[in-house]
Amino acid sequence: MKLKIAVLSGDGIGPEIMTQGVAVMDAIAEKFGHEVTYVEAICGAKAIEEVGDPFPEETFQACKDADAVLFAAVGDPKYDNDPTAKVRPEQGLLAMRKRLGLFANIRPVQTFKCLLHKSPLRAELVEGADFICIRELTGGMYFGEKYQDNDKAYDTNYYTRPEVERILKVGFDYARKRHHHLTVVDKANILASSRLWRQIAKEMEPSYPDVKVDYMFVDNAAMRMIAEPTFFDVMVTENTFGDILTDEGSCISGSMGLLPSASTGESTPVFEPVHGSWPQAAGMNLANPLAQILSVAMMLEHFSLNDEAALVRKAVDASLDANVRTPEIQVEGGAAYGTREVGQWIVDWIKNQ
Repeated sequence: MKLKIAVLSGDGIGPEIMTQGVAVMDAIAEKFGHEVTYVEAICGAKAIEEVGDPFPEETFQACKDADAVLFAAVGDPKYDNDPTAKVRPEQGLLAMRKRLGLFANIRPVQTFKCLLHKSPLRAELVEGADFICIRELTGGMYFGEKYQDNDKAYDTNYYTRPEVERILKVGFDYARKRHHHLTVVDKANILASSRLWRQIAKEMEPSYPDVKVDYMFVDNAAMRMIAEPTFFDVMVTENTFGDILTDEGSCISGSMGLLPSASTGESTPVFEPVHGSWPQAAGMNLANPLAQILSVAMMLEHFSLNDEAALVRKAVDASLDANVRTPEIQVEGGAAYGTREVGQWIVDWIKNQ
């Protein structure tokens, strides 16, 4: 297969983890006889500094013309610490999602047996947890009408029926491919937008008689994720709730450095780790590259290259079992490995299979 990949390394640790993700993709392409070309493009703080736009037109065209986008992270303290900044790195990420029509964010949450002790939750609670969070990505408060002055501010949590129907369909379809259990997360007791979500979900239920549907308020869902994460199979929710709940999922796996994601919709799909840019660690060879590498696996699965994706996942498992890990997930007394060393070990493992 021939693939053209747009590579958006972004800010902070982004370039370091991206180097490892691309190296793994190259190793897979060589082993299975695929032809992969890359087009690098700027975004985030780097793009603001260079051209004044966190998602410039040239970057959009590179993404639009590619078969997939491999993305790392954006963000910089210079903008985080300036509430008056009119242009922010994260606006580039939102613009990418909106302009590419990426309305569905798919984030798997799973545990690794050898890392159960790294979760802040008790091992018996998280063992066996394996579910998918599906977050609506281009609507809600992040994109609704906004206003701010010195005395008041508001964000509009705006949704339309077509927006809700299409993301719920993604949720139902994923449930059918997994264990036929869908949890719709909302705040229908308080928010009008959530009542629309629940109404439409109930209208769609009869079309999926093989799927068991639960409805759960977001505060209860947050508690249930911590108290009984094995309850969930597929969870679908709106943009803001999904942003919060998917980060909470990192407590289950033990590290945000282990969680990949895919964003799909009307145009080129984007594959990225869920963690941020961690600018304090940039250039220090500390960042965990596994979420970026597992995002490569999700990208391969998107193109139905399932054997290739399975080999990437086996390589990641093998690295964890061999205690080839970055500091935040290393066992006590384990050898010191950095971003580059973990990535190279996985590449070598793949080549030797």
